[in-house]
Amino acid sequence: MAGYDFDLFTIGAGSGGVSGSRRAASYGARVGICEDSRVGGTCVIRGCVPKKLLVYGAHFAEDFADAAGYGWTVGETRFDWASLIAAKNRETDRLNGIYKKLLADSGVKLYEKRGRIIDPHTVEVGGERFTAERILIATGARPVAPEIPGIEHSISSNEALDLPELPKRVAVVGGGYIAVEFAGIFAALGSAVTLVIRGERVLRGFDEDVRESLTEALSRHGIQIRPRTEIARIDKGAGGLILTTATGATIEVDQVLYATGREPNTRAHSTAFRANTEGVGLENVGIPTDETGAVAVDEWSRTCVPSIYAVGDVTNRLNLTPVAIAEARALAETLFNDNPTKFDPTGVPTAVFSQPPIATVGLTEAEARAEVGAVDVYRARFRPMKHTLTGREERTMMKLVVDRATDRVLGCHMLGADAPEIIQGLAIALKCGATKRQFDQTVGIHPTAAEEFVTMRDKLPDPVAKAAE
Repeated sequence: MAGYDFDLFTIGAGSGGVSGSRRAASYGARVGICEDSRVGGTCVIRGCVPKKLLVYGAHFAEDFADAAGYGWTVGETRFDWASLIAAKNRETDRLNGIYKKLLADSGVKLYEKRGRIIDPHTVEVGGERFTAERILIATGARPVAPEIPGIEHSISSNEALDLPELPKRVAVVGGGYIAVEFAGIFAALGSAVTLVIRGERVLRGFDEDVRESLTEALSRHGIQIRPRTEIARIDKGAGGLILTTATGATIEVDQVLYATGREPNTRAHSTAFRANTEGVGLENVGIPTDETGAVAVDEWSRTCVPSIYAVGDVTNRLNLTPVAIAEARALAETLFNDNPTKFDPTGVPTAVFSQPPIATVGLTEAEARAEVGAVDVYRARFRPMKHTLTGREERTMMKLVVDRATDRVLGCHMLGADAPEIIQGLAIALKCGATKRQFDQTVGIHPTAAEEFVTMRDKLPDPVAKAAE
């Protein structure tokens, strides 16, 4: 190791890269890391954190309206988009500084320039070359959009976080996490929102009851959903942007946000959202990528080159910030602490900060039926206690999927206020292999929505039985 400049050199200072580098340095490794943007990566600078700050800001619209049901008289309210964006920027600036300090305090050498692999043990950073016994690729992912005429008039979630003003009319194209979250933000803050999706419902891959419940909720919140719709072109007109669908229909808006997917940051690219940049240099060492640009790794995060590893969204496995952190820390344990550790991808909880939010852990009903066969399904739909006085028509949906043969709870799903906070605790129960009987034996906290997860007693009829009714 003494013959190299570093024991580990990390390309990309996002959540995974920073976590793995700091953990490796804590075990005595000499670590370098490079980043050509701001330290903190997508989650801290362009994703989870700033987006959730906007979600918090958007919720005040409902809070002011709800207050009247509880005896409060709220005076005239006014929302200032520029003030919210400025406050968000101050927080991301603060976090960027904290991440830099964390690296420095850990003894990790930061290079704020773009890095590129030259050979299995050499990285070039801003024209300077460094050698390392091991190289970690943690470059994350970037938004992509279809190459249709006029796509240059659109924005991605990156630009949506820094718009100079709130658009009066906005189309959000896509039905995944990012699309439904921004649709909710814009709608709550006063924009007229059209959500354009290719399917019938949002959030493909989630449990069908979750998808149905959120699709209904978005409509109740004033979002116009255009199902089974594809945009063929975007034109700039006198009154704004004109979106023409594949069937010839038009939608006129002031802004269009494409949230139709992301791809790993590995190769040279030029998209509607970012100027052309060179890739990370995988071709120099013979590391292949799939059609999306994802780096193939094994369960130890190893690429086909023994000295090079990859974690996080660049591998296109489970693209969640805590997963990237866990993968990177497991790698550091393995390489630098003589503690072989694999990341366990089962039972990973996730949340969508839509309005209302969604959280889920474990298998969907369809996945459970395919995996174990017979399952018992418990589902509750109710109006939250808060809204018995507000008069607002909000609904909560909670669902348990249970293996009929073993009584083990295989999946927990929720749409409603505080769903992410509630499901986090249930994720521990699933990790421990909790059974429905143990859920039933747990005393609920009353009055809360969360207690419904331990009081559901009536099973839904099997699909065949339902079809026969």
